[in-house]
Amino acid sequence: MSTITVKPARSLKGEIALPGDKSISHRALFISSLAKGQTTIEGFPESTDCLSTLKALLSLGIEIKREGERVLVSGKGKDGFHPPSEIIDCGNSGTTMRLLSGIAAGLPFKTVLTGDQSLRRRPMARIAEPLRLMGATVLTQPNGLPPVTIIGGSLSGIEYRMPIASAQVKSCLLFAGLFASGTTTIVEPIPTRDHTERMLSYFGGSLKYFFAGEEKKISLEGGQRLTGQKIKIPGDFSAASYFMAAAALVSEGEILIKNVGINPTRTAFLRTLVKMGARIQIQNQREEGGEPVGDILVKGGGGLKGITVFGSLIPNLIDEIPLLAVVGLFAQGKTEVKDAAELRVKESDRIASIVTELRKMGARIEEREDGFVLFGPQKLQGTRVHSHFDHRIAMSLAVAGLAAFGETVIEEPDCVAISFPQFFHTLNTVSCVK
Repeated sequence: MSTITVKPARSLKGEIALPGDKSISHRALFISSLAKGQTTIEGFPESTDCLSTLKALLSLGIEIKREGERVLVSGKGKDGFHPPSEIIDCGNSGTTMRLLSGIAAGLPFKTVLTGDQSLRRRPMARIAEPLRLMGATVLTQPNGLPPVTIIGGSLSGIEYRMPIASAQVKSCLLFAGLFASGTTTIVEPIPTRDHTERMLSYFGGSLKYFFAGEEKKISLEGGQRLTGQKIKIPGDFSAASYFMAAAALVSEGEILIKNVGINPTRTAFLRTLVKMGARIQIQNQREEGGEPVGDILVKGGGGLKGITVFGSLIPNLIDEIPLLAVVGLFAQGKTEVKDAAELRVKESDRIASIVTELRKMGARIEEREDGFVLFGPQKLQGTRVHSHFDHRIAMSLAVAGLAAFGETVIEEPDCVAISFPQFFHTLNTVSCVK
Protein backbone atom coordinates (compact mmCIF):
# COMPACT_ATOMS: atom_id res chain seq x y z
CA MET A 1 0.00 0.00 0.00
CA SER A 2 1.39 3.39 -0.97
CA THR A 3 1.21 6.29 1.49
CA ILE A 4 2.23 9.92 1.75
CA THR A 5 2.69 12.01 4.88
CA VAL A 6 1.37 15.56 5.19
CA LYS A 7 2.79 17.76 7.95
CA PRO A 8 1.03 20.79 9.47
CA ALA A 9 1.88 24.07 7.74
CA ARG A 10 2.47 27.48 9.29
CA SER A 11 1.95 29.23 5.97
CA LEU A 12 1.85 28.89 2.22
CA LYS A 13 4.18 31.13 0.26
CA GLY A 14 5.17 31.35 -3.37
CA GLU A 15 3.97 31.37 -6.95
CA ILE A 16 2.70 28.29 -8.75
CA ALA A 17 1.48 27.24 -12.17
CA LEU A 18 -1.02 24.42 -12.47
CA PRO A 19 -1.68 21.70 -15.06
CA GLY A 20 -4.03 22.48 -17.91
CA ASP A 21 -7.73 22.40 -17.14
CA LYS A 22 -8.99 18.83 -17.35
CA SER A 23 -12.52 19.67 -18.53
CA ILE A 24 -11.28 22.01 -21.25
CA SER A 25 -8.58 19.56 -22.37
CA HIS A 26 -11.10 16.76 -22.91
CA ARG A 27 -13.23 19.08 -25.02
CA ALA A 28 -10.27 20.41 -26.99
CA LEU A 29 -9.44 16.86 -28.09
CA PHE A 30 -13.01 15.94 -28.96
CA ILE A 31 -13.82 19.13 -30.85
CA SER A 32 -10.51 19.22 -32.74
CA SER A 33 -11.19 15.63 -33.87
CA LEU A 34 -14.60 16.76 -35.18
CA ALA A 35 -13.08 19.76 -36.98
CA LYS A 36 -11.35 19.87 -40.36
CA GLY A 37 -7.72 20.93 -40.43
CA GLN A 38 -4.97 20.96 -37.83
CA THR A 39 -5.48 22.02 -34.25
CA THR A 40 -2.56 22.84 -31.95
CA ILE A 41 -3.29 22.41 -28.25
CA GLU A 42 -0.81 24.00 -25.82
CA GLY A 43 -0.75 23.22 -22.11
CA PHE A 44 -2.21 19.71 -22.34
CA PRO A 45 -2.01 18.05 -18.89
CA GLU A 46 -0.51 14.71 -17.85
CA SER A 47 -3.73 13.64 -16.12
CA THR A 48 -4.68 10.04 -16.77
CA ASP A 49 -8.28 11.06 -17.49
CA CYS A 50 -7.23 13.29 -20.39
CA LEU A 51 -4.87 10.62 -21.66
CA SER A 52 -7.85 8.23 -21.70
CA THR A 53 -9.62 10.58 -24.11
CA LEU A 54 -6.52 10.88 -26.28
CA LYS A 55 -6.10 7.09 -26.47
CA ALA A 56 -9.80 6.59 -27.21
CA LEU A 57 -9.64 8.96 -30.17
CA LEU A 58 -6.50 7.28 -31.47
CA SER A 59 -8.36 3.96 -31.42
CA LEU A 60 -11.06 5.57 -33.59
CA GLY A 61 -8.53 6.57 -36.24
CA ILE A 62 -7.92 10.22 -35.32
CA GLU A 63 -4.41 11.46 -36.15
CA ILE A 64 -2.89 12.85 -32.95
CA LYS A 65 0.73 13.65 -32.14
CA ARG A 66 1.74 14.47 -28.58
CA GLU A 67 4.90 16.38 -27.78
CA GLY A 68 4.85 16.87 -24.01
CA GLU A 69 2.27 19.56 -23.25
CA ARG A 70 1.76 20.24 -26.96
CA VAL A 71 -0.75 18.14 -28.91
CA LEU A 72 -1.37 18.26 -32.66
CA VAL A 73 -4.68 16.94 -33.97
CA SER A 74 -5.28 16.48 -37.70
CA GLY A 75 -9.06 16.49 -38.00
CA LYS A 76 -11.02 15.34 -41.02
CA GLY A 77 -14.50 15.80 -39.65
CA LYS A 78 -16.71 12.72 -39.66
CA ASP A 79 -14.50 11.09 -42.29
CA GLY A 80 -11.60 10.94 -39.84
CA PHE A 81 -13.31 8.33 -37.65
CA HIS A 82 -12.95 4.60 -38.33
CA PRO A 83 -14.34 1.52 -36.57
CA PRO A 84 -12.22 0.58 -33.55
CA SER A 85 -10.50 -2.78 -33.65
CA GLU A 86 -11.32 -3.48 -29.98
CA ILE A 87 -13.32 -2.30 -27.00
CA ILE A 88 -12.33 1.25 -25.98
CA ASP A 89 -11.12 1.56 -22.38
CA CYS A 90 -12.06 4.94 -20.89
CA GLY A 91 -10.12 4.22 -17.70
CA ASN A 92 -11.54 6.19 -14.77
CA SER A 93 -12.90 9.00 -16.92
CA GLY A 94 -16.65 9.57 -16.92
CA THR A 95 -16.10 12.59 -19.15
CA THR A 96 -14.42 10.41 -21.78
CA MET A 97 -17.22 7.85 -21.77
CA ARG A 98 -20.14 10.27 -21.78
CA LEU A 99 -18.82 12.76 -24.32
CA LEU A 100 -17.45 10.08 -26.63
CA SER A 101 -20.87 8.39 -26.57
CA GLY A 102 -22.33 11.47 -28.24
CA ILE A 103 -19.79 11.26 -31.06
CA ALA A 104 -20.14 7.49 -31.40
CA ALA A 105 -23.91 7.92 -31.79
CA GLY A 106 -23.30 9.77 -35.06
CA LEU A 107 -20.84 7.27 -36.52
CA PRO A 108 -22.11 4.46 -38.79
CA PHE A 109 -20.52 1.58 -36.91
CA LYS A 110 -20.42 -0.17 -33.56
CA THR A 111 -18.42 1.26 -30.66
CA VAL A 112 -18.10 -0.38 -27.24
CA LEU A 113 -16.93 1.69 -24.28
CA THR A 114 -15.82 0.34 -20.92
CA GLY A 115 -13.69 1.54 -18.01
CA ASP A 116 -12.14 0.60 -14.71
CA GLN A 117 -14.07 -0.79 -11.75
CA SER A 118 -15.02 2.69 -10.53
CA LEU A 119 -16.28 3.90 -13.91
CA ARG A 120 -18.32 0.72 -14.41
CA ARG A 121 -20.34 1.76 -11.34
CA ARG A 122 -21.29 5.18 -12.73
CA PRO A 123 -24.74 5.80 -14.28
CA MET A 124 -24.96 5.95 -18.08
CA ALA A 125 -28.74 5.81 -18.56
CA ARG A 126 -28.66 9.60 -18.41
CA ILE A 127 -26.94 9.67 -21.82
CA ALA A 128 -28.37 6.44 -23.24
CA GLU A 129 -31.99 7.58 -23.08
CA PRO A 130 -31.67 10.86 -25.04
CA LEU A 131 -29.29 9.29 -27.58
CA ARG A 132 -31.92 6.61 -28.24
CA LEU A 133 -34.50 9.35 -28.77
CA MET A 134 -32.19 10.79 -31.43
CA GLY A 135 -32.09 7.43 -33.24
CA ALA A 136 -28.96 5.68 -31.96
CA THR A 137 -28.89 2.14 -30.64
CA VAL A 138 -27.42 2.30 -27.14
CA LEU A 139 -27.04 -0.76 -24.93
CA THR A 140 -25.96 -0.75 -21.29
CA GLN A 141 -26.14 -3.24 -18.47
CA PRO A 142 -29.73 -3.77 -17.19
CA ASN A 143 -29.11 -1.25 -14.39
CA GLY A 144 -27.87 1.42 -16.81
CA LEU A 145 -24.19 0.90 -16.02
CA PRO A 146 -21.24 0.39 -18.41
CA PRO A 147 -20.04 -1.16 -20.63
CA VAL A 148 -21.90 0.92 -23.22
CA THR A 149 -22.43 -0.37 -26.76
CA ILE A 150 -23.40 2.20 -29.38
CA ILE A 151 -24.45 1.63 -32.98
CA GLY A 152 -24.80 5.03 -34.57
CA GLY A 153 -25.52 6.49 -37.94
CA SER A 154 -28.77 8.26 -38.70
CA LEU A 155 -29.70 10.78 -36.01
CA SER A 156 -32.48 13.36 -35.82
CA GLY A 157 -32.43 16.46 -33.68
CA ILE A 158 -34.65 16.54 -30.59
CA GLU A 159 -35.56 18.96 -27.82
CA TYR A 160 -34.44 17.45 -24.53
CA ARG A 161 -35.02 18.78 -21.04
CA MET A 162 -32.26 17.50 -18.78
CA PRO A 163 -33.71 15.92 -15.61
CA ILE A 164 -30.41 16.49 -13.79
CA ALA A 165 -27.89 19.28 -14.15
CA SER A 166 -24.95 17.76 -16.02
CA ALA A 167 -22.42 19.42 -18.31
CA GLN A 168 -21.38 15.94 -19.47
CA VAL A 169 -24.87 15.04 -20.64
CA LYS A 170 -25.26 18.43 -22.31
CA SER A 171 -21.92 18.05 -24.12
CA CYS A 172 -22.75 14.50 -25.20
CA LEU A 173 -25.99 15.69 -26.85
CA LEU A 174 -24.36 18.72 -28.47
CA PHE A 175 -21.77 16.43 -30.08
CA ALA A 176 -24.50 14.06 -31.26
CA GLY A 177 -26.41 17.09 -32.56
CA LEU A 178 -23.54 17.94 -34.92
CA PHE A 179 -24.27 14.64 -36.73
CA ALA A 180 -28.08 14.93 -36.57
CA SER A 181 -30.51 16.22 -39.17
CA GLY A 182 -32.42 19.29 -38.05
CA THR A 183 -32.08 21.13 -34.76
CA THR A 184 -30.98 19.74 -31.41
CA THR A 185 -32.17 21.78 -28.43
CA ILE A 186 -31.11 21.14 -24.85
CA VAL A 187 -33.02 22.68 -21.96
CA GLU A 188 -31.00 23.32 -18.80
CA PRO A 189 -33.18 23.98 -15.74
CA ILE A 190 -29.99 24.89 -13.83
CA PRO A 191 -26.87 26.31 -15.53
CA THR A 192 -23.83 24.03 -15.81
CA ARG A 193 -20.27 24.65 -16.97
CA ASP A 194 -20.26 25.94 -20.54
CA HIS A 195 -16.82 24.94 -21.88
CA THR A 196 -18.34 22.93 -24.74
CA GLU A 197 -20.47 25.81 -26.01
CA ARG A 198 -17.56 28.26 -25.81
CA MET A 199 -15.20 25.93 -27.64
CA LEU A 200 -17.69 24.98 -30.34
CA SER A 201 -18.08 28.70 -31.06
CA TYR A 202 -14.31 29.18 -31.04
CA PHE A 203 -13.99 26.45 -33.69
CA GLY A 204 -16.60 28.14 -35.89
CA GLY A 205 -19.78 26.49 -34.66
CA SER A 206 -23.06 28.36 -34.37
CA LEU A 207 -25.29 27.99 -31.32
CA LYS A 208 -28.42 29.87 -30.30
CA TYR A 209 -29.46 30.62 -26.73
CA PHE A 210 -32.85 31.34 -25.15
CA PHE A 211 -33.28 32.28 -21.49
CA ALA A 212 -36.26 32.20 -19.14
CA GLY A 213 -35.15 32.91 -15.57
CA GLU A 214 -32.53 30.31 -14.64
CA GLU A 215 -33.71 28.03 -17.45
CA LYS A 216 -31.54 28.06 -20.55
CA LYS A 217 -32.15 26.58 -24.01
CA ILE A 218 -29.21 25.81 -26.29
CA SER A 219 -29.93 25.03 -29.95
CA LEU A 220 -27.55 23.68 -32.57
CA GLU A 221 -28.12 22.82 -36.23
CA GLY A 222 -26.69 19.57 -37.52
CA GLY A 223 -24.10 19.36 -40.27
CA GLN A 224 -22.00 22.31 -39.16
CA ARG A 225 -18.38 22.56 -40.29
CA LEU A 226 -15.80 23.17 -37.59
CA THR A 227 -12.30 24.39 -38.44
CA GLY A 228 -9.04 23.54 -36.65
CA GLN A 229 -7.63 26.23 -34.34
CA LYS A 230 -4.74 27.04 -32.02
CA ILE A 231 -5.77 26.76 -28.40
CA LYS A 232 -3.98 27.27 -25.08
CA ILE A 233 -5.39 25.38 -22.12
CA PRO A 234 -5.63 27.54 -18.97
CA GLY A 235 -4.67 26.22 -15.54
CA ASP A 236 -7.26 23.98 -13.93
CA PHE A 237 -9.53 25.88 -11.53
CA SER A 238 -10.40 22.72 -9.61
CA ALA A 239 -6.69 22.12 -9.02
CA ALA A 240 -6.31 25.74 -7.91
CA SER A 241 -9.11 25.32 -5.37
CA TYR A 242 -6.99 23.12 -3.08
CA PHE A 243 -4.28 25.76 -2.85
CA MET A 244 -6.85 28.52 -2.37
CA ALA A 245 -8.39 26.59 0.52
CA ALA A 246 -5.03 25.71 2.07
CA ALA A 247 -3.85 29.33 1.94
CA ALA A 248 -7.12 30.53 3.45
CA LEU A 249 -6.78 28.11 6.39
CA VAL A 250 -3.24 28.97 7.48
CA SER A 251 -2.39 32.10 9.44
CA GLU A 252 0.48 33.54 7.41
CA GLY A 253 1.81 34.06 3.91
CA GLU A 254 0.29 34.30 0.47
CA ILE A 255 0.35 32.41 -2.81
CA LEU A 256 -0.13 33.52 -6.40
CA ILE A 257 -1.67 30.95 -8.75
CA LYS A 258 -0.88 31.91 -12.34
CA ASN A 259 -2.93 31.57 -15.53
CA VAL A 260 -6.03 29.92 -14.08
CA GLY A 261 -9.29 29.44 -15.97
CA ILE A 262 -11.88 31.66 -14.25
CA ASN A 263 -14.95 30.73 -16.27
CA PRO A 264 -17.89 31.89 -14.10
CA THR A 265 -19.61 28.51 -14.51
CA ARG A 266 -16.63 26.94 -12.68
CA THR A 267 -15.68 29.46 -10.00
CA ALA A 268 -18.45 29.12 -7.42
CA PHE A 269 -15.88 27.77 -4.94
CA LEU A 270 -13.86 30.99 -5.22
CA ARG A 271 -16.98 33.08 -4.64
CA THR A 272 -17.95 30.82 -1.73
CA LEU A 273 -14.55 31.24 -0.07
CA VAL A 274 -14.78 35.02 -0.44
CA LYS A 275 -18.27 34.95 1.10
CA MET A 276 -16.83 32.93 3.99
CA GLY A 277 -14.21 35.64 4.56
CA ALA A 278 -11.15 34.46 2.61
CA ARG A 279 -8.88 37.17 1.21
CA ILE A 280 -8.72 36.47 -2.53
CA GLN A 281 -8.03 38.72 -5.50
CA ILE A 282 -8.16 38.01 -9.25
CA GLN A 283 -5.46 39.80 -11.23
CA ASN A 284 -4.46 40.10 -14.89
CA GLN A 285 -7.86 39.08 -16.24
CA ARG A 286 -8.01 38.31 -19.97
CA GLU A 287 -9.53 35.92 -22.51
CA GLU A 288 -7.69 33.10 -24.28
CA GLY A 289 -9.31 30.68 -26.71
CA GLY A 290 -12.79 31.78 -25.73
CA GLU A 291 -12.17 31.22 -22.00
CA PRO A 292 -11.60 33.86 -19.28
CA VAL A 293 -8.21 33.52 -17.57
CA GLY A 294 -6.54 35.28 -14.64
CA ASP A 295 -4.08 35.04 -11.76
CA ILE A 296 -5.46 34.26 -8.29
CA LEU A 297 -3.81 35.83 -5.23
CA VAL A 298 -4.73 34.31 -1.85
CA LYS A 299 -3.61 35.70 1.51
CA GLY A 300 -3.82 33.79 4.76
CA GLY A 301 -5.13 35.02 8.07
CA GLY A 302 -8.72 35.86 7.16
CA GLY A 303 -11.35 34.88 9.72
CA LEU A 304 -13.79 32.43 8.11
CA LYS A 305 -17.49 31.99 8.81
CA GLY A 306 -19.73 29.06 7.92
CA ILE A 307 -22.00 28.98 4.90
CA THR A 308 -24.94 26.99 3.49
CA VAL A 309 -24.88 25.97 -0.17
CA PHE A 310 -27.72 24.32 -2.08
CA GLY A 311 -29.87 24.45 -5.22
CA SER A 312 -28.55 26.02 -8.41
CA LEU A 313 -25.12 26.66 -6.86
CA ILE A 314 -24.36 22.94 -6.50
CA PRO A 315 -23.55 22.03 -10.17
CA ASN A 316 -21.01 24.88 -10.26
CA LEU A 317 -19.44 23.66 -7.01
CA ILE A 318 -19.78 19.89 -7.28
CA ASP A 319 -16.08 18.98 -7.59
CA GLU A 320 -15.07 21.14 -4.63
CA ILE A 321 -17.73 20.08 -2.10
CA PRO A 322 -15.48 17.58 -0.25
CA LEU A 323 -12.96 20.39 0.07
CA LEU A 324 -15.69 22.71 1.37
CA ALA A 325 -16.25 20.25 4.22
CA VAL A 326 -12.61 20.73 5.23
CA VAL A 327 -12.83 24.53 5.06
CA GLY A 328 -16.08 24.53 7.04
CA LEU A 329 -14.42 22.74 9.96
CA PHE A 330 -12.20 25.80 10.48
CA ALA A 331 -14.97 28.39 9.99
CA GLN A 332 -17.10 29.97 12.70
CA GLY A 333 -20.64 28.62 12.86
CA LYS A 334 -22.68 26.28 10.68
CA THR A 335 -21.58 24.95 7.29
CA GLU A 336 -24.18 22.91 5.42
CA VAL A 337 -24.40 21.36 1.95
CA LYS A 338 -27.74 20.25 0.49
CA ASP A 339 -28.95 18.99 -2.92
CA ALA A 340 -25.61 17.30 -3.67
CA ALA A 341 -26.72 13.65 -3.93
CA GLU A 342 -24.85 13.49 -7.28
CA LEU A 343 -21.70 13.12 -5.16
CA ARG A 344 -22.84 9.59 -4.30
CA VAL A 345 -22.08 8.40 -7.86
CA LYS A 346 -18.67 9.95 -8.49
CA GLU A 347 -15.32 8.10 -8.41
CA SER A 348 -16.32 7.19 -4.87
CA ASP A 349 -19.36 8.04 -2.78
CA ARG A 350 -17.82 11.40 -1.98
CA ILE A 351 -20.25 12.28 0.79
CA ALA A 352 -19.55 9.08 2.69
CA SER A 353 -15.83 9.16 1.86
CA ILE A 354 -15.10 12.66 3.13
CA VAL A 355 -17.30 12.29 6.23
CA THR A 356 -15.70 8.96 7.15
CA GLU A 357 -12.14 10.21 6.81
CA LEU A 358 -12.64 13.56 8.52
CA ARG A 359 -14.22 11.75 11.47
CA LYS A 360 -11.00 9.76 11.80
CA MET A 361 -9.28 13.12 12.31
CA GLY A 362 -11.72 14.02 15.09
CA ALA A 363 -14.27 16.00 13.07
CA ARG A 364 -17.87 16.21 14.23
CA ILE A 365 -19.82 16.16 10.99
CA GLU A 366 -23.30 14.81 10.24
CA GLU A 367 -23.76 12.90 7.01
CA ARG A 368 -27.00 13.40 5.11
CA GLU A 369 -28.35 11.74 1.98
CA ASP A 370 -27.67 14.81 -0.15
CA GLY A 371 -24.78 16.42 1.75
CA PHE A 372 -23.62 17.14 5.29
CA VAL A 373 -23.79 19.65 8.13
CA LEU A 374 -21.14 20.67 10.68
CA PHE A 375 -20.38 23.41 13.19
CA GLY A 376 -16.98 25.04 13.55
CA PRO A 377 -14.38 25.89 14.32
CA GLN A 378 -13.01 22.47 15.20
CA LYS A 379 -9.54 21.07 15.75
CA LEU A 380 -8.33 18.17 13.65
CA GLN A 381 -5.75 15.64 14.73
CA GLY A 382 -3.45 14.13 12.17
CA THR A 383 -3.92 10.39 11.77
CA ARG A 384 -4.04 7.67 9.11
CA VAL A 385 -6.72 8.24 6.47
CA HIS A 386 -7.66 6.65 3.14
CA SER A 387 -8.23 8.25 -0.27
CA HIS A 388 -10.94 5.76 -1.31
CA PHE A 389 -8.94 5.75 -4.58
CA ASP A 390 -10.57 9.13 -5.36
CA HIS A 391 -8.32 12.01 -6.38
CA ARG A 392 -10.57 14.71 -4.93
CA ILE A 393 -10.80 12.96 -1.57
CA ALA A 394 -7.01 12.53 -1.46
CA MET A 395 -6.36 16.21 -2.20
CA SER A 396 -9.03 17.38 0.27
CA LEU A 397 -7.46 15.25 3.00
CA ALA A 398 -4.07 16.76 2.20
CA VAL A 399 -5.50 20.23 2.85
CA ALA A 400 -7.01 18.96 6.11
CA GLY A 401 -3.59 17.58 7.06
CA LEU A 402 -1.93 20.98 6.56
CA ALA A 403 -4.31 22.53 9.09
CA ALA A 404 -4.34 19.64 11.61
CA PHE A 405 -2.20 18.95 14.66
CA GLY A 406 0.37 16.24 14.03
CA GLU A 407 1.14 14.32 10.88
CA THR A 408 -1.51 12.93 8.54
CA VAL A 409 -0.76 9.77 6.56
CA ILE A 410 -2.85 9.37 3.42
CA GLU A 411 -3.19 5.82 2.11
CA GLU A 412 -3.36 5.24 -1.67
CA PRO A 413 -2.54 8.83 -2.69
CA ASP A 414 -1.46 7.88 -6.22
CA CYS A 415 -5.02 8.43 -7.46
CA VAL A 416 -4.21 12.17 -7.73
CA ALA A 417 -2.65 11.26 -11.10
CA ILE A 418 -6.21 11.16 -12.49
CA SER A 419 -6.25 14.96 -12.50
CA PHE A 420 -3.05 16.38 -10.95
CA PRO A 421 0.00 14.04 -10.93
CA GLN A 422 2.29 16.69 -9.40
CA PHE A 423 -0.12 17.73 -6.64
CA PHE A 424 1.93 16.67 -3.63
CA HIS A 425 5.18 17.98 -5.12
CA THR A 426 3.55 21.36 -5.83
CA LEU A 427 2.07 21.45 -2.34
CA ASN A 428 5.48 20.85 -0.82
CA THR A 429 7.02 23.74 -2.79
CA VAL A 430 4.73 26.31 -1.16
CA SER A 431 4.20 24.81 2.32
CA CYS A 432 6.20 26.16 5.26
CA VAL A 433 5.84 23.39 7.85
CA LYS A 434 5.53 24.07 11.56
